[in-house]
Amino acid sequence: MSIYRYSDSLYLIALPQKIPGFRNFISSWVYFGKKTFLVDPGPKSSVKALIESLGEIGADRIDYILLTHIHIDHAGGTGELLKHYNDARVVVNDRGVEHLINPERLWKGSLKVLGEMARSYGEIVPVDASKFAENAEGVEIIYTPGHAVHHQSYVIDEYVFVGEALGVYHEFDGQIYHRPATPPKFVYEIADRSIQKLKAYQDRNICFGHFGMSRNGEKTISGYEKQLKAWVQAVEDAVNELGEDFESVLEAVRKRLMKTDDSFSLFRKFDDEIRKREEYFFRNAILGMYQYVIEKRV
Repeated sequence: MSIYRYSDSLYLIALPQKIPGFRNFISSWVYFGKKTFLVDPGPKSSVKALIESLGEIGADRIDYILLTHIHIDHAGGTGELLKHYNDARVVVNDRGVEHLINPERLWKGSLKVLGEMARSYGEIVPVDASKFAENAEGVEIIYTPGHAVHHQSYVIDEYVFVGEALGVYHEFDGQIYHRPATPPKFVYEIADRSIQKLKAYQDRNICFGHFGMSRNGEKTISGYEKQLKAWVQAVEDAVNELGEDFESVLEAVRKRLMKTDDSFSLFRKFDDEIRKREEYFFRNAILGMYQYVIEKRV
């Protein structure tokens, strides 16, 4: 388990999974202030290791678990973590509460979409209804749908925890790999409105669910705004040129972006396992955009 210290108050805990390439990808943020906040505990599979890491950084108490959204890789371990931090309260968008209290549909949906990956993450443990709080002291909540209808971001002091509202972000060798995270059902206008909301906080540090932090909020947000628009346009152009065969569109978009998107083209520098992971999520992102483009044509 890797722990990254960004300040006396802020830590990122990496949550590696028993899936090839899933290192430095899933994470939890921990912030020590007047209260102790944990953002996204990750899946059940890594909760034991998360608890050990929390002990290492002195988090003997968690006041609030802040969930950016309820996808299994971000929130699946919430109920399991509460067995250890019983006094913690959970903040999540209203649309997510019932799915955490009774996660049967969420689990079935995860199995349908992710298959063996969901099984590797571990089944979702229910959260008791008494554990939820509408808000948290010292936290501003921003509703940021786009990646998911129940997605929200959190502002605490100089940090904005954006989950996947601004995509996936990795810094390595002094360069930034950044790509959209737009699974079906994706609506560009909704995602763009969330980006515009987050621009109001571009003077803060941007903390991603996948993976790490940008200290240049203005550059990061404006760059993602342009990137998302360009990706959607690439998909639309491919559909107009090639028709509605998804595999043909996918390959055409991949070739175009590898030439035109300097950030995404860093994909070439990943090792085989991480490239395989990113291939899977790239396909999922383009599928969301593809379905959006097709629905617009009807």
